[in-house]
Amino acid sequence: MPARLSWSLSLVVLPVALVAPTCDASTTIESPCRPGSGSVSDASASQASGNQRIASKAQKLANPLNDLLDEAQRDIDNKDFEAALIPLKKFIAEQPDVAYGHFQLAYVFTALQRSDDAHAEYDRVIALDPKMPEAYLNLGLLLLDKREYAAAVAPLRKAVDLLPAQSRPRFLLAIAQERAGDAVGAAQSFQGVLGLEPNNLDALSYLADLSLQSGNLTDAAIKFTHVLDLQPNSLSAWKGLAASLDAQNKPEAIAAYQKYLALQPGDTAVRARYIHLLIAEQKYDQALAELDRADTGKPASLESLRQRADIQIAQKKPDDAIVSLQRAIALSPKDPQLRAGLGRIYLQKRDFPAAERELKTAIQMDPSNVVYWKDLSSTYYLAGDCPNTIAALDVIAKAEPPGAASWFLRGLCYDKLHLVHPALDAYQKFLDMDQGKNPDQVWQAQQRSKVLKDMLDHKR
Repeated sequence: MPARLSWSLSLVVLPVALVAPTCDASTTIESPCRPGSGSVSDASASQASGNQRIASKAQKLANPLNDLLDEAQRDIDNKDFEAALIPLKKFIAEQPDVAYGHFQLAYVFTALQRSDDAHAEYDRVIALDPKMPEAYLNLGLLLLDKREYAAAVAPLRKAVDLLPAQSRPRFLLAIAQERAGDAVGAAQSFQGVLGLEPNNLDALSYLADLSLQSGNLTDAAIKFTHVLDLQPNSLSAWKGLAASLDAQNKPEAIAAYQKYLALQPGDTAVRARYIHLLIAEQKYDQALAELDRADTGKPASLESLRQRADIQIAQKKPDDAIVSLQRAIALSPKDPQLRAGLGRIYLQKRDFPAAERELKTAIQMDPSNVVYWKDLSSTYYLAGDCPNTIAALDVIAKAEPPGAASWFLRGLCYDKLHLVHPALDAYQKFLDMDQGKNPDQVWQAQQRSKVLKDMLDHKR
């Protein structure tokens, strides 16, 4: 899933609007959504439409009740929420069917962290005024804060329906859907956010992450680039852009990783990947410089020593690579890959006893690794140890069918051991399988086969 986004519990506040004393007390009182200390940031966008809706429904109320609302609002403004409960409950006792009083009480309950009471009051508001978007929005926020993500979807979807021109409800709906496990629904909601607010960083970032994780790499790179146009030092965007370019094998990934690491130098996993790409591009000096920078002031890590050895092998510096691998083995003595790698270097240096020692150690740790057995068989053969070469080839043959190279090696060993019939059989199987792909070995096998056949003829 994409990285989870955050939201703040910023509830919509309905301000008190005092009215003249000649109103019908049975009519619902409302005021348009306005930004306040805890308002939704884009609520003012719907101010005009809210005024029209409220003006058509608002009637006048007797002064004593207005005084109660005014007192409650002063307490809310002063964040004395306990005190606000008293006038609000008195107002509701006199006007139980007025949605505004229940809305304010729900807001106060939320501030007091009495979420169950707040939920009940928002339900009453919605029952009294099913078209009050602020109630659905605040209820959705309340459920998000309680981590009841699936339950938050329905009220937030209703808020989106009632406030189609606002991006905030869509954003919160997307959050609820994402947390509830509905990635497709969240993506659709975030697309809706972008339709209203094309430069919304949260929506762009989420959709970029989703594209990256779903394999839509081109779209991911486009969206991460858009994020970086708006926020040039975004760590997540640089990391995501680098990953999307890397997955496409684009050389530009190196520059993106470099920019990310300049902002976040302590990310060892990304630095290791960056160095790997430098090695793949044969930028060995730059890769070594990165390793030196990462190791400054502290002992080299196991991964650093692995990569350093890879670079030294590529630079044809086997002695340096041996030192790096020995240091790595000191840190991780039971790592068969390190032992096998060291054995392979010794094999290349034709230090057969050392190669045999390291490869045997690797095989003891990982007996089923065919690659290690193949390296050991090569070590035995080059050292002139034909019996052990054949024994190693027998082990390999149990794991995979012998190929042409294996039969050729067997033929040479049987030949040296004067085992004429097995040698002839091995050479013939090599010739049948190779089909002339290796002309030098084919010629050698043909010539030795002739000699061996002549030997058999003379014995007869």
